Amino acid sequence: MIILQELPEQTGSAPVNYYRRDRNRKGRGKMFEIDRLELAKARQRVKRAENSLKRANELLDQDGGVALNLALCGRIRAEQRRVIDARERLMKIDPNSTDNEG
Repeated sequence: MIILQELPEQTGSAPVNYYRRDRNRKGRGKMFEIDRLELAKARQRVKRAENSLKRANELLDQDGGVALNLALCGRIRAEQRRVIDARERLMKIDPNSTDNEG
């Protein structure tokens, strides 16, 4: 529940900028910080998906039998899809990012 307080009457002074408290010391707003956080999370998502795909390919190179290789092929396809999805998400956030190249 939000409780609103009445503001005291201003006597001849300039209007108060109530949005200033939402800014950090450098004068950037919270949206800038949120964008940076989302970009970092997207880059991390791409990196994790690529590492997972790399591990699955390394396991496939080992001799584990037919059943294990079939399971790994399914996992590799899923990991490839994750990499593609993560890169697409990163491109939506930052089209100029250099991390989205294969």
